[in-house]
Amino acid sequence: MHITEESKKIAVTGATLEADVVVPEQAQGVVLFAHGSGSGRHSPRNRHVAGELQRAGLITVLADLLTPAEEQRDAWTGELRFDIGLLTSRLTDLTDWVVAQERTRGLGVGLFGASTGAAAALATAARRPSVQAVVSRGGRPDLAGEALSKVLCPTLLIVGGLDSVVIEINREAMRQLAGEASLEIVPGASHLFEEPGTLEQVAMLARDWFIRHLRPVARPAREA
Repeated sequence: MHITEESKKIAVTGATLEADVVVPEQAQGVVLFAHGSGSGRHSPRNRHVAGELQRAGLITVLADLLTPAEEQRDAWTGELRFDIGLLTSRLTDLTDWVVAQERTRGLGVGLFGASTGAAAALATAARRPSVQAVVSRGGRPDLAGEALSKVLCPTLLIVGGLDSVVIEINREAMRQLAGEASLEIVPGASHLFEEPGTLEQVAMLARDWFIRHLRPVARPAREA
């Protein structure tokens, strides 16, 4: 399979963010990643998942939700990684960018969120009906607050079997989600899925969820 990769600078409200876009030939959909606490587009765990999605024919967009200056500030204070309003605003702008690009226009859009990034992904899905599916890895969906009851798209919550506190958080969130929701508990996995074989399970679960739910979007007649 032929795959192209490009680095992009994407203008969002009040900032310019860096992103890596990987496009497999004959792409069937596009997945935008929302990284978690203290992480960014170079996250090895998210890149592992992205690789599985690419092999399945999905475009992946791994973007930093913070600028380099903001990342430096957050490294000291830890405050921005929990600013769900800011992260949601950035992710919403990135989703709009994906929908508007010629290469990805007309493709189904999915969001993959990890940790606090999962809250931003769910809040974005509540705002944008263009989002067809969400996958959360070790997420904090509770931080999305009232937005959970407005998420209509199919949502998969993946949690490690050893991450007992986060399991309960996700069970409660699943009861609040308005659309189809599923909870997958990966046996023997901790919060970061560092145990052998556990991240591979996450990648396969995410791949299958997106392949099942992402569908082409009809363009207006004048663009078809």
